Amino acid sequence: MKRLLYLLFVLFLIQSCGTKRVIYNNKPVAVKEVKKIKKEKKKKKSKKAKIFTQKFNSTDDYVKFFAPIAMDEMIQYKIPASITLAQGILESGGGKGRLAVEANNHFGIKCHEWNGKKIYHDDDEKQECFRKYDTPEFSYRDHSIFLATRDRYSFLFKLDIDNYEKWAKGLKKAGYATDPKYPKKLIDLIERYDLDKYDNLVLKRKNKTYRVKKGETLYSIAKKFDMTTENLKALNGIEENEISVGDRLRVKK
Repeated sequence: MKRLLYLLFVLFLIQSCGTKRVIYNNKPVAVKEVKKIKKEKKKKKSKKAKIFTQKFNSTDDYVKFFAPIAMDEMIQYKIPASITLAQGILESGGGKGRLAVEANNHFGIKCHEWNGKKIYHDDDEKQECFRKYDTPEFSYRDHSIFLATRDRYSFLFKLDIDNYEKWAKGLKKAGYATDPKYPKKLIDLIERYDLDKYDNLVLKRKNKTYRVKKGETLYSIAKKFDMTTENLKALNGIEENEISVGDRLRVKK
């Protein structure tokens, strides 16, 4: 009996000391995802070159602003300042035309052989390509280069630099403009705003020339230039008092 009880006790101990069950926690482990934050380099906005345009209230203001520039171009490229100014006034509408205001193009120069900025504008045809400049001064310089480097304008530089009439007609002959009245328009502007005085300033002349207008007399012209009628007649070798519209007279500055 005792032996039986002993055996039962031993079996109990064996069972109680058996391999314990291992319980695994199957709950999902929260994994923190590390997001790689890419530091995007802030792209520097490329600053577009600003277009500086000049506003003019009148043609006189236009002339006052551009006369020194036109004179400098005359010194460097041998183009009469009077012609440059007259073309600028005519082509840009006194600085008020769209090409002048939006593109600083004062001479209506198109995009032929041009890799710079551009603007499209209706001209002889719709939406033609025109050159665009950052400042109006660049337009004046490009105008000088345009005339000085093209063969079709080369004959102009053989003309007298003070003969704006021949230059005006020569520009039309070379094909600068298609308007048959282009030379007359330039000449009228030169004489209306007395633009040839800037040619004389460059040439450092003591005397200049003046074209007689309708209704003028020797007396009125002499008074205009602070001269006497006798001095005006002597300067021009005139014996009579008769003058005609279109006559050119030498006058003092």
